[in-house]
Amino acid sequence: MAGKTYCKNPDMVYRKIADELILVPVRKQSADLNAIYLLNETAGFIWELIDQRSFEEIARIVNGAYDGGLETIQDDVRFFLEQLVQIGAVQEAIADGRTSSTAFK
Repeated sequence: MAGKTYCKNPDMVYRKIADELILVPVRKQSADLNAIYLLNETAGFIWELIDQRSFEEIARIVNGAYDGGLETIQDDVRFFLEQLVQIGAVQEAIADGRTSSTAFK
């Protein structure tokens, strides 16, 4: 994960509604109601940091904002980014900022 930079899938919408942080995949003008993700405060903070930042940058910023020790925070950020990649919410970016493939899955 070292040196990897991530970008968000433009088909994922992130909203703060009251005290809830949600991530919703939107496809063809309709939301997939079976895939609405509720994020905790830390996950929402990480989501807001993702675009064109590396894993190391994200972990460093999170470490400055939260207590927990750098190693634990790196593990948590790594786990969350892996989950986001798995659901298609983010993708690894290549050097010029494009995604590694032409479209998100």
